[in-house]
Amino acid sequence: MSVRQLARAVLLGVVALLALAFQAPDASAREDRRLAAVGAQTSGRTADTAVHTHPPQPREAAAPERTDAQGEDQFPVLLGSAAGVLLLLAAGAALVGWRLRRETGGVRPAEMRRRYDHHDAVLHAVREGVLIIGSDGRLLLANDEARRLLELPADAERRPVADLGLEPQLSALLASGRAATDEVLLAGDRLLAVNVRPTAPRGRPAGTVVTLRDTSELGVLAGRAGVAQERLKLIYDAGLRIGTTLDVGRTAEELAGVAVPRFADVVTVELLEPVLRGDEPTAGASAELQRMAVKGVAEESAIYRVGEVIRYVPGTPMATGLASGRPVLVGDLRTSDAWRQQDPDGTQRVLDSGIRSLITAPLQARGVVLGLANFWRSGASDAFEEEDLAFAEELTARAAVAVDNARRYTREHTTAVTLQRSLLPQTLPEQPALAVAHRYLPAHAGVGGDWFDVIPLPGARVALVVGDVVGHGLHAAATMGRLRTAVHNFSALDLPPDELLNHLDELVTHIDTDEARAAGLGTGTGTGTGPGTGGNGVLDGAGTWPGGREGDPDGVPAHLGRTGITGATCLYAIYDPVTGRVTLATAGHPGPAVIRPAGTVSFPEVPVSPPLGLGGSVPVETTELTLSEGSRLVLYTDGLVENRDRDIATGLELLRTALAAGAERTPEETCTAVLDAMLPAHPSDDIALLVARTQLLDPTRVAEWEVPSDPAAVAPVRAACLRMLESWGLASIDFTTELILSELLTNAIRYGAQPIRVRLLYDRALICEVSDGTSASPHLRRAAATDEGGRGLFLVAQFAQRWGTRYTPGGKVIWTEQSLDGDRPEPGPDSTDDVLDQWDDVPAL
Repeated sequence: MSVRQLARAVLLGVVALLALAFQAPDASAREDRRLAAVGAQTSGRTADTAVHTHPPQPREAAAPERTDAQGEDQFPVLLGSAAGVLLLLAAGAALVGWRLRRETGGVRPAEMRRRYDHHDAVLHAVREGVLIIGSDGRLLLANDEARRLLELPADAERRPVADLGLEPQLSALLASGRAATDEVLLAGDRLLAVNVRPTAPRGRPAGTVVTLRDTSELGVLAGRAGVAQERLKLIYDAGLRIGTTLDVGRTAEELAGVAVPRFADVVTVELLEPVLRGDEPTAGASAELQRMAVKGVAEESAIYRVGEVIRYVPGTPMATGLASGRPVLVGDLRTSDAWRQQDPDGTQRVLDSGIRSLITAPLQARGVVLGLANFWRSGASDAFEEEDLAFAEELTARAAVAVDNARRYTREHTTAVTLQRSLLPQTLPEQPALAVAHRYLPAHAGVGGDWFDVIPLPGARVALVVGDVVGHGLHAAATMGRLRTAVHNFSALDLPPDELLNHLDELVTHIDTDEARAAGLGTGTGTGTGPGTGGNGVLDGAGTWPGGREGDPDGVPAHLGRTGITGATCLYAIYDPVTGRVTLATAGHPGPAVIRPAGTVSFPEVPVSPPLGLGGSVPVETTELTLSEGSRLVLYTDGLVENRDRDIATGLELLRTALAAGAERTPEETCTAVLDAMLPAHPSDDIALLVARTQLLDPTRVAEWEVPSDPAAVAPVRAACLRMLESWGLASIDFTTELILSELLTNAIRYGAQPIRVRLLYDRALICEVSDGTSASPHLRRAAATDEGGRGLFLVAQFAQRWGTRYTPGGKVIWTEQSLDGDRPEPGPDSTDDVLDQWDDVPAL
């Protein structure tokens, strides 16, 4: 029962009680009133003809008494009726109030009105259509948005939903009352997302609440949001994919690959010429650009191909972008005369291919324009708009930073490579003992300190050197140059390999000490422990010497310290073509590989020695190998056999396989085959490779004599040497050879000790060697006019092309080299004739 029905029932009850209270007490009174009424109706027109059937009663005398009694009898009834009415009114009011509080949840009318106004305002202001439909299928309420979306008439409320003229599917869904969630239905030219929820609050009749959203407008907003999100993702991807390498060309290709097809259909990238050399473009310099990348179209279809040099005509969008440093938009290329003036025929081919729109954006970093990125769209895509300029500028700005980093790296890399190549041998010296081929490949990440060398030594011998300075960059290259120069200087002393490496170790120690002092640090050398056991004395993958202890950070033994450590390794080998013997020593460097003439490959065991710079804590040991003619000696740095993806054992096995594949290869062919088989795609370390094929000196061109410690033996030995020269066809130099041998033999007999030997070697020069058992070394000096001696060695120096002394375990060897054509050296300030004249002027004793 509703509140209205309850109030109506209470009112009817009150009226009924009042009627009961004033009802006549008996039937006679009612009869009298009825007769009186009848009489009143007939008076004035007819005579009273009423005849009483009962005897008359004495009414007049009794009337007053009955009236008073009747009033007294009805007064309690009236009071009781009034009290009952009041009680009923109070009870009805209480019932109505209770029912109202129940229906409104205890909300007062003013609060209810305020809430109603608020809910009504929200309902009609919300951007979502709301419908309330009763259980009988009639529309009870529709907000403004629903009226707009459905185009409802003004009198739509209280009408059946089926009579509102909605689309059949939408009308059927609303009339059915079933639940629905985001069902997309057509309403005119709109697609609406419809949600239907049945409702029956507090036991009231069931109905439905319907909400409507215009997905066409949401689609537009969602499309814009999707474009923005895609642009943000593209910027993020550009940060990840552009600049993965420090190569300007590769960076340009990465920019083009990121933008196609997500931002443009075709992308071309050009860089200014100085950028390719690593230089920074300057204002007013030539605006020649080189095309670096074309993406999205076949390169043949482009006006300019990769590698071509371009100079844009002033007024074109590209020239304008270069000059202003701002991106330029050409919405329709078909109407752009400025763009077509660059190349009318080429631009027409571009238009014929379907390209319609262009954004040219300068690659600018630190306020310097480095090049251009051109974004093209075809007719199948939307033309570029103004809002695309900001995105193109942001994308090219990120790419420009990567290009600038690559440019700066290119400059430093080029400087380091130039320095290193200037420090490496430009050409190998001519020498008959070895046929040598070499390869040097700098790392992609930066120039390192690998080096190699071939150094001719006295006695037709040759020194082979391979070394490695750990690290990359200019410092490593400069250190390598210092070490290579030192090796040359020590080789001039004709030191054995172990002594030479010991001297080199001292030099590295001094370098570390000087650099540490310059940096305000300690020497950082410490004292080392002994080397590890086994292996070839190579550095492991982190650049550690096998003697390093476990747990040493960065692959450097803890006792080396963390500052001022050069970290160099070296292998030094001397080959003697007379005996076929190789004497070698290594300081932390991989040992050599030997290919025998039969094609077998071996890695000779070499004593493990620590890297250079440990201050002689562990002595360097030598190893001797005897090689037959035609053997190949392979020296290399660790970058060849070891990298991030390959350990040294695997690398050595691959090297063995590559070397064994061709027994008849020349050294050049061997180098090529090794690099083809082992070179990684992106070397992380320098690679130096040296392949030397051994040759032996013809035994018939070697002559040797024992010399007694008797001055009388000089003449017979000298005569034998002259006969050997005559048999070799070298009679043209017999006089100077006789003079040189006489002086050297006389000094050996007078000042030396047994055994005394003379050896002649007929090679590209005539080599005379006189050895004895003492280590006292003669030295050249200027003799005074009154001196009896001191002129003989000076004569030797004047007649020989070169001369020197080398030490052996049993003494020393004094050697000379003479040209085979008999040419004498140019006379110096003190010519030989002057010396002979001085000799003749000495008085006889």
